[in-house]
Amino acid sequence: MNGMHASFLLRFRAFLYDYIFILLYMGVIFIISTFLFPELQHVFQESLLVAQLIGFFLLTFPVSVYFIICDSRLVERTFGKKKMGIQVVHQDGQQLSLLHSLVRVILKFLPWELSHYLVYRFVDVGDEGVPFSLLIIIVYALIIVYILTAIFTKKKQSLYDLICKTEVVKNDDIP
Repeated sequence: MNGMHASFLLRFRAFLYDYIFILLYMGVIFIISTFLFPELQHVFQESLLVAQLIGFFLLTFPVSVYFIICDSRLVERTFGKKKMGIQVVHQDGQQLSLLHSLVRVILKFLPWELSHYLVYRFVDVGDEGVPFSLLIIIVYALIIVYILTAIFTKKKQSLYDLICKTEVVKNDDIP
């Protein structure tokens, strides 16, 4: 491993490649729920909790599993990271266990899942209430902190990398 830390731009480009898979998956979900099982649309309107859970299990969970497995030692890197020649490792250079990768992905996607919650809540109750406004601030603050720490820390670690003691490094050696 050559040890050079991956820049924010390199990490972002890798995520964009991975996002192609996410968009394709979302397209499949849309086609299935719109054309094959249109009655599923009504389930989202019945209960805020049910809509949140279905959204989590249809979108967040599968996407998270992709990143958990691919960033762990089982696969070593996602499609996007492979394309960009980078990988996530523990700060000691070792590949991540599934558990370590799980914790990292939970922290990484926390703002994403909180924003899903906000969307469902906004549709259900509107933009009233302090908790709603506070969550918006938390989501955007986390996103900004994640980006700024990945840009300005010495090892280009995002906040979730610092917490999990992981690094994203340039590594073209892995096929």
